[in-house]
Amino acid sequence: MHQRVRLRPLIESDLDLADTSGSSERDAGEFQWFGFTTAHAARRRFAENGSIGPDGGTFAVTFDDEPVGTVDWFKAFWGRAETSWCWTLGIGIVTDMRGRGIGTQAQRLVADYLFRHTRAERVQAFTDAENAAERRALEKAGFTQEGVIRRGQWRGGSWHDQVLYSLLRSEWRSP
Repeated sequence: MHQRVRLRPLIESDLDLADTSGSSERDAGEFQWFGFTTAHAARRRFAENGSIGPDGGTFAVTFDDEPVGTVDWFKAFWGRAETSWCWTLGIGIVTDMRGRGIGTQAQRLVADYLFRHTRAERVQAFTDAENAAERRALEKAGFTQEGVIRRGQWRGGSWHDQVLYSLLRSEWRSP
């Protein structure tokens, strides 16, 4: 599986994934459906910097060289922005490819990339407390559960608890 899952910079045709992921709850997934969205922002970022910049970016996730999703990273702050930042991950895999370990491997690969190419001490991710599949994926990728962010996300007409995970540089093992 490991050699079949790869990350690469986005190419223009990958932006169609962004169009699809915001078109329905089925495509986005029950834990990522926030209502209809537009891909204009993703296309603008791609036009500006190829979707990789100093404050974050997006890679295509491929399986056997076919794009099956994206993984994003962006800066989060636990104090002063100059000194207390870390990366936060977000991932989306197309519906028909979920449950195959692709997300686990993609999150492991992006954490590896960020530890190798940035000075980050911490990479974190959070997911809905009821999203058992993503919680397992993060744990298999080497992340440690830190705690619950109570009622941290508004989605589908109600507030939802989120579970925070992290991977520290000292815990990181290259895949």
